[in-house]
Amino acid sequence: MSYTHHSRLPTAPGPYVLGVDEAGRGPVLGPLVYGVAYCPVAYAPQLDRLGFAGPSPSRCRAGPDAPQTPRLSRPTPAPASSPPSTPTPSTSAGPCASSGAHSPPCRVPAHRPSPHAISSAMLGRPPTNLNVQSQDATVRLIRDILDRGIHLAEVYVDALGTTTTYHAYLSALFPAIDFTVTSKADSKFKIVGAASVAAKVTRDSCLENWVFEEPLAAAPPACSGYPSDPKTQAWLKHSIEPTFGYPKLVRFSWTTVKLLLDKNAHPVKWSVSTHTPTPCLISIHRTDEGQASLISAFESGKGPEKDRCAVTKNLNLISVPSL
Repeated sequence: MSYTHHSRLPTAPGPYVLGVDEAGRGPVLGPLVYGVAYCPVAYAPQLDRLGFAGPSPSRCRAGPDAPQTPRLSRPTPAPASSPPSTPTPSTSAGPCASSGAHSPPCRVPAHRPSPHAISSAMLGRPPTNLNVQSQDATVRLIRDILDRGIHLAEVYVDALGTTTTYHAYLSALFPAIDFTVTSKADSKFKIVGAASVAAKVTRDSCLENWVFEEPLAAAPPACSGYPSDPKTQAWLKHSIEPTFGYPKLVRFSWTTVKLLLDKNAHPVKWSVSTHTPTPCLISIHRTDEGQASLISAFESGKGPEKDRCAVTKNLNLISVPSL
């Protein structure tokens, strides 16, 4: 299943600045986590001492630009947001906050689409690629935070590829928010670096505490989950089930998995419907075995049975003018 976790609602006055980043786009194992970090604009310069990469957001920036290499160190006093095994909203403030009277006013919600949800969207008709899924998750998180009464003034989004279309899309949905959409945003803005840490910590926790629905599934070893990782490759080769493939930890839409299933799983022959137009411009639907498909049962009849399909005729269903 897919979950969205929220930290407890902050009480510090706004407006707030928010950063968005993701973790786990490339791996073939585990969920893809979208992390969000937000704090009051006045507090943003204090993110320096928490060890996140990038300078503070542009309108409250202090000091020169940060180096290009992000420092994704985890703050020591900080627990991860909530354990991913429960769908209830988290009461923890996450890695940017600690409990007590002097809790920093920074919160880190996260949205965690499951591997099954990712693959289902990518293999659907029409398919939904990862970029569209990322945009939908970002919009969902921003809306959730706005619905909780948080006044967002600035939002910084880490994105891949061309960012102008994405920027225009977000600005049209939320015209009151000033958006900055750029690549490598986690190394440019500390609030996005905080979101990156939240996403990575959440994903690591998901993998370490994954509960298999499949009774015979073997937990993968400590690995990155990337298709190029030798440990990941070894686990995929030894964990394939010839009939059902893999447990839901695996993303079936990845090419690596498709090739392994084609090579090692049982072949499946699917009936393909063909459409044969007749002189009366009525298509006869047949399968490759020459059997009539289910569609033909709903085609209109001829002669006295005109406008009645085979289903209504066989079940003796008739139209009534009134009840």
